[in-house]
Amino acid sequence: MADVGGGSGGITATQRILGWFPERVQLHLAMLALQFGYAGFHVVSRAALNMGISKIVFPVYRNILAFILLVPFAYFLEKKERPPINLNFLIQFFLLAVVGITANQGFYLLGLDNTSPTFASAIQNSVPAITFLMAAILRIEKVRLDRKDGISKVFGTLFCIAGASVITLYKGPTIYSPSPSLNSIREMSPVLKSLGDANGKSWTLGCLYLIGHCLSWSGWLVLQAPVLKKYPARLSFTSYQCFFGILQFIVLAAFMERDMNAWLIHTGSELFSVFYAGVVASGIAFAVQIWCIQKGGPVFVALYQPVQTLVVALMASVALGEEFYLGGIIGAVLIITGLYLVLWGKSEERKFMLIEKAQVNDTDNDLPRSSIVQPLLSQSNGNV
Repeated sequence: MADVGGGSGGITATQRILGWFPERVQLHLAMLALQFGYAGFHVVSRAALNMGISKIVFPVYRNILAFILLVPFAYFLEKKERPPINLNFLIQFFLLAVVGITANQGFYLLGLDNTSPTFASAIQNSVPAITFLMAAILRIEKVRLDRKDGISKVFGTLFCIAGASVITLYKGPTIYSPSPSLNSIREMSPVLKSLGDANGKSWTLGCLYLIGHCLSWSGWLVLQAPVLKKYPARLSFTSYQCFFGILQFIVLAAFMERDMNAWLIHTGSELFSVFYAGVVASGIAFAVQIWCIQKGGPVFVALYQPVQTLVVALMASVALGEEFYLGGIIGAVLIITGLYLVLWGKSEERKFMLIEKAQVNDTDNDLPRSSIVQPLLSQSNGNV
């Protein structure tokens, strides 16, 4: 890109525009855009299912697009940090693809088809708590019940489990239906009218599928941690999993999707849904999320997750004419409360670790603390 301004010392137009916004503002804007992108994915995926797209074909095309998008960046950006590939790595990538792509995406589509985008998004808020529970069972995560951080994480996990149980077992009465004005707008738009919120599905079965989706996602997060320590090239790591995920879905399709007509894209709406899922929700969103985690930390990124649920609710109400049920709202409140308790516990645990590390450094060096230790928590960390 051409330089802007002779005396600017080679600053590009993009750098100058970004310079108008502090990094803190850039992070918040990026996270809001990310949540809108993911919210759109929930609604677009449900719309695709309502239009009749195959639940096997859809993830195949999605992962092919994500793979095509990721491979060039993985190849050129990670030449130096990518370890040599071997059979052991390939087996681990294959198994992670089973959990993190095939089971994860398969359960999600089955659950979404039987419930709604709003509750699919709401139940995803339980993933951090389920991940903590799995890590604690496998003794990867330590639980200190004698400290407030350990108690907070345990209670947060219980709240998430309670919320998921309420959503699954209790649908409850309808407490919100789209207003007549929204319905009239949908009737006037042939595209929105064709989407419609599909009825006659099994709500309980759908919620069980979504719980399977969250368990798969959490299991993938736990299982990939030791692999990433040996293979730190994240883009290449994800590309290999996309490749194996494509192969696994194709094998499933050979047994479950015999109709060759299902592989054809019949309308522009179906093409848009596949393109959105592969490019926006898998490719672009992944890159934005990595940048946000690097700059703001994983806790900051996770704190924005409930925003996605709110945006999904608004989008689904307008585009799909979705109704809201009492059980789903109670469950969503419990899950979001549990999410914040777990995140707060993780934040407090990090503070305790910093304090303990500083004390160990003091003892090892046997010097006055003020001469060797920086402030325990700098103002730039933890508060974005």
